[in-house]
Amino acid sequence: MTSVSTTAGADAVGRRGAALVVLCFVQFMLVLDDNVVSVALPSMRDDLGFGAAGLAWVVNAYFLAFGGLLLLFGRMADLLGRRRVFLTGVALFGAASLVCGLAQEPWQLVAGRFVQGEGSAMASPAALALIALLFPGSAERARAFGIWGGIAALGDTMGLVISGALTGLASWRWIFLINLPVALAAVVLLPRLVPESRAGRAARLDVPGAVLGTGALVALVYGLLRAGESSWGDATAAGPLVLAVVLAVAFVAVEARAAEPLVPLSFLSFRFRAVANGATLLFSAAMYAMAFLLMVHLQTVLGYRPLAAGLAYLPYGAGILAGMWLSSRAVARLGMRPALVMSFLITAAGLLLLSGVAPDDGYASGVLPGMLVTSIGCGLSLPALTVAALTGTTEENAGLGSAVLSSVQQIGGAVGVAVLVALATRRRDGLTVEGSQYAATEGFSFALVVAAVLVALGAAVIAALLGRARPPEGTPDV
Repeated sequence: MTSVSTTAGADAVGRRGAALVVLCFVQFMLVLDDNVVSVALPSMRDDLGFGAAGLAWVVNAYFLAFGGLLLLFGRMADLLGRRRVFLTGVALFGAASLVCGLAQEPWQLVAGRFVQGEGSAMASPAALALIALLFPGSAERARAFGIWGGIAALGDTMGLVISGALTGLASWRWIFLINLPVALAAVVLLPRLVPESRAGRAARLDVPGAVLGTGALVALVYGLLRAGESSWGDATAAGPLVLAVVLAVAFVAVEARAAEPLVPLSFLSFRFRAVANGATLLFSAAMYAMAFLLMVHLQTVLGYRPLAAGLAYLPYGAGILAGMWLSSRAVARLGMRPALVMSFLITAAGLLLLSGVAPDDGYASGVLPGMLVTSIGCGLSLPALTVAALTGTTEENAGLGSAVLSSVQQIGGAVGVAVLVALATRRRDGLTVEGSQYAATEGFSFALVVAAVLVALGAAVIAALLGRARPPEGTPDV
């Protein structure tokens, strides 16, 4: 009998491990598509005849759908079944990738990217909720989230490398077509590895809350994207941002009165999660902006070709892996709060190092040190932040918790890129006497110093508030 029990236990552990591998590969694919088009945009423009404004929507359509629909689909995963919503999202993402890869007209590519974002918004929070439920113990959950966070960060980094390689050696179409085997494997394998899970209590979707919440997120993301392209005072940016505030106020008023709200206010006011999500907002703003600004700086100021600029990011992936390996150990040894404060401060130090890169610096002496320190800090931070932000989630609301975290990351990234790129541009345009390279470097340096301040502010928030927010039993000590 003991032998049978041991075998059954080993089989269960093996299935959980295999499920984690499948879920992480899908997340790698989803995050890859956040930025995989960046290097390929000129080739897409030439092949399909994009105008300048239309080309931006190859990127923006994905972010708009992904960021705007996360809350809705996260809650739907809790109510309809997390495995079902995940598989539907992956299938939708795969079909949209095929449309993008075969596109013959600009509108076909933009429409495909929007549907890709919709599929991501379904699959990503459902996958994170499945991991949270597959690994309920605090130590094993921290390890699982560490792997998840590291794979996601690698996908963000490798998107630039893969895009440069495929565009230069084959065709931009392959950056979409390579998604098909991963999507197909996930759809075939996951039903055999993960049982269905949904909220134990029967509930209906809060339709007014869903409309208002989704509308507020879509308007916010759209307004931030427009602000990044034009300016904060432009009507096409200011109008959606004002609308987002109005819809958000209406959403809070409706949720406060709803019998079964889309996002219970008690869920948002749980202080431990609230502090973790607030720190994630600041961290995401800094890191998304850093990735954007550094890629531009490598190519326009330091003179790297697209493929070389992508390859220059490879050590960043190695640093992420090292930080990820250390993260659960740091939390176990130091506690959640000290580990997060330390990792945020390491990230801020790396950003300050990167801000000092001069136009005549070599890669090894100029770019690499700051990139490695930043990546190690990022690898340390992301898994612990994920654990903290999902603290206390249960069978009833794991999908919602995952969706809130993903929404915070996307909104923080959009805010960071819009604000810090605008600051860098304004600083550059205000310096005209010492050459364009000097002015561009000053703008880049100023924006990264601001990013470092944001991360340091996140460390201060965690140090001051996370220790006062009591986590449920079983969470690593803070």
